[in-house]
Amino acid sequence: MTEDGLPTLAAGGFSTWLAAMLRALGGAAGSEVPCGGCTACCTSSQFVHVGPDETETLARIPPELLFPAPRLPSGNMVLGYDADGHCPMLIDNRCSIYEHRPRTCRTYDCRVFAATGVEIDGDEQVAIAERVRRWRFDFPTDDDRRDHVAVLAAARFVRRRKAALPEGVGPANATQQAVLAIEMHEAFIGRHDMTDGDAVVDDDHELIRAVLRARSGT
Repeated sequence: MTEDGLPTLAAGGFSTWLAAMLRALGGAAGSEVPCGGCTACCTSSQFVHVGPDETETLARIPPELLFPAPRLPSGNMVLGYDADGHCPMLIDNRCSIYEHRPRTCRTYDCRVFAATGVEIDGDEQVAIAERVRRWRFDFPTDDDRRDHVAVLAAARFVRRRKAALPEGVGPANATQQAVLAIEMHEAFIGRHDMTDGDAVVDDDHELIRAVLRARSGT
């Protein structure tokens, strides 16, 4: 049970989850989240990015519900939410375009917050925050524990340096902050200080620079 008296949820083995999350972020697969009927991410006032290549998705969303994505090239769109903070494609508590849902939705996994320790943004997302508090990862091997420490170190690094990162590269919200930590965690394996909780990493580490270059499209 959690401190709130809610039953905990099995998040799976940490390294297994981490590998699957990286595949999803790389576009090789979608996230397989054991939602169990939870629609917190669909009812928490979240904007959903839809890329110009997602033609099947765009064809199924009424044009009046989409608007151009700020600071992104033409063709990138954003799906907003209704007055209650719900995705307008959520009908009778189910996604009406599930088989053609946006890539953002396919890769969304609230376990990234439990994995990185990044706190949820805003009062509108209390349902997601509650769900996150219930996740519990397993650490059956040394690799699981090593990967978790590296992810936490990467998250601390991102939190300290996010303001210094170029626009379009640095995280704009908690989700992007957690995802960036996942993407660059390998740079922190074996390069952290477990006693004071502060990452010890060379700012010019090649893997970190590679992740940032990929994000900026250069």
